[in-house]
Amino acid sequence: MSIKAILSKYYAKIAVWQIKKWASKPLETQEKVFKSLIETASNTKFGKDHSFNTIKTYEDFAKYVPIRDYEDLKPYIEEAVAGKEDILWPGKPLYFAKTSGTTSGAKYIPLTKESIGEHIKAARDAILIYMEETGKNNFVDGKMIFLQGSPELEVENGIPHGRLSGIVAHYVPNYLQKNRMPSMETNKIEDWETKVEKIVEETINEDMTLISGIPSWVQMYFERLVQKTGKPVGELFPNFELFIYGGVNYEPYRSKFESLIGRKVDSIELYPASEGFIAYQDSQKEEGLLLLLDAGIFYEFIPVETFGTKDQKRISISEVELGVNYVIILSTTAGLWGYNIGDTIKFTSLNPYRIVVTGRLSHFISAFGEHVIGKEVDHAMQEALSKMNFSVTEYTVAPQVNPEGDALPYHEWLIEFDKEPTDLSALAKILDESMQEQNSYYFDLIQGKVLQPLKITVLPKGCFIDYMKRRGKLGGQNKVPRLSNDRTLADQLIE
Repeated sequence: MSIKAILSKYYAKIAVWQIKKWASKPLETQEKVFKSLIETASNTKFGKDHSFNTIKTYEDFAKYVPIRDYEDLKPYIEEAVAGKEDILWPGKPLYFAKTSGTTSGAKYIPLTKESIGEHIKAARDAILIYMEETGKNNFVDGKMIFLQGSPELEVENGIPHGRLSGIVAHYVPNYLQKNRMPSMETNKIEDWETKVEKIVEETINEDMTLISGIPSWVQMYFERLVQKTGKPVGELFPNFELFIYGGVNYEPYRSKFESLIGRKVDSIELYPASEGFIAYQDSQKEEGLLLLLDAGIFYEFIPVETFGTKDQKRISISEVELGVNYVIILSTTAGLWGYNIGDTIKFTSLNPYRIVVTGRLSHFISAFGEHVIGKEVDHAMQEALSKMNFSVTEYTVAPQVNPEGDALPYHEWLIEFDKEPTDLSALAKILDESMQEQNSYYFDLIQGKVLQPLKITVLPKGCFIDYMKRRGKLGGQNKVPRLSNDRTLADQLIE
C-alpha cells in the first residue's frame, strides 16, 4: 500500500468523525450557520437593506428577507458583477459561476473564498466517507478523470467567471495533480465531441481507477472507448472501481453502464450546484444523500403544494417531515439570501437528515392537474428496466393535449433506446401502471377517462445528442430536461 493510500485512511477517519459530530447536532449546527451568515453580512448593502442588524431569530429573517429567484436578486448581482464591494457578501466575489438561464439569459452566481472552500471540502469528504465505509482506497494510486467544463475563465471587472466545474478544476490539490486526467489543454477544448476523442486518446492506455461526470456524457466517453478498442471498459481499465456522478438520476443508465464496463462498479452521488454544495451520498447502504448542514448554507423549505400561494409557509430544518415534496431555499456564504434554486427534494431520513432530489420546479407535467415530477418518471423507468430486457440512452416526457381526432389526451414518452424491447406495448403498460401507483392524481385522470394511458415514441439513435449539439449544449454539466409541461422540447425532438 502506498503512502498516499495509508494517509487517505487516516484522513477518512478524521473526516467521518467531524461529520458525525455536526450531524448529531443538526439544529444546533444550522443555528450556528444562520447566526454566522447574518453577522458576517450585516454591513453589506443587502444586509443594510434588509435590517440584518435587527435579525435575531429565524422568524425575524423570514419577516425581513423574502424568497427570491435569480431575477429578483439580479439588481444586487449586477452591482457585484460590475466590481462593487460589499454588496451581497463582504468584499468582492472570487469568481462568478456562469450558467444558462431560461428567462434571465446567462446567470452569474457569486462564489466567495468561503463558499468555494465548501465545494472543495464536500467533494473530498464524499470520497473519504466512501473509503471509511468500504475500506477501499487503492484507487487513489491510479489515474482519475473528471469530465467537466473548460477551466479557461474570462475576466470581467477583475473577477474571473466560467463554468463551476471549470472553476473547481483550478482547486485540485497538488497530491492529485499527477493522477488527474485529462490534461489541462484537453480540458480547455470547447467542442464536446472533439474533447471526448482527445480524452479517449489520453486515457486509453492509462490505469484509470476513478471516473466522474454526468452519466449521459460519461456514457458517451465509454462508448467511444469500446468502439475504438473492441473491449469493455472494465477490461481496458481493470482497476476502475469508482464512478462519481451528479446532476441526474443514475439508475436509468446503470444497466447500460454495467454493459459497457462489463461488471458492476461502486458509485457515489453528489448534489453540487453553482449556488452551493448541498448534499452527497454518505452510505452505500442507505437511501438518500446527507444534507450538508455545516457547509455555510442555511436551509429553508416550502411544501411544493403551497409554493407561490397565499398559504405558502417557509420552514427550517426543525419542521420538515418525511416524504413531503419541498422546494429547497438557500442562504449562503456566497451572499445568496432566501434563494430559490428551482430544485425540489424529499427527506428519506431525519436522523441524520438525508434527501433525494425529486426534480425541478420548472420541470413537471401538470397539464391536467396531475403534477408529475421527475422522480416519479425515473422510478417508473427503473421499474420497467428491472422487469424487461432493454436499455435506454435518454428519454423525456411531455403532454399531448390535442391528439388527432377524438382521442383522449395522454403523456408522450420520447425514448432513445440503446437496446429496444421486443414489446413496446408491454413497456408502456409497465410505465403507466407505475405512474398510476406513484401519483394519485394521474391515477384518477386515467381511471376517470380524462387521460388515456401513456404512449411511447421511439426516437432514432443520436437524436438527443444532435438536439443538444444544435442548442450548443453538448457535454459538460448540461442535461436534457426529464419532463416538460409543454410540447416545445418534444416537437423539436420529433422534427
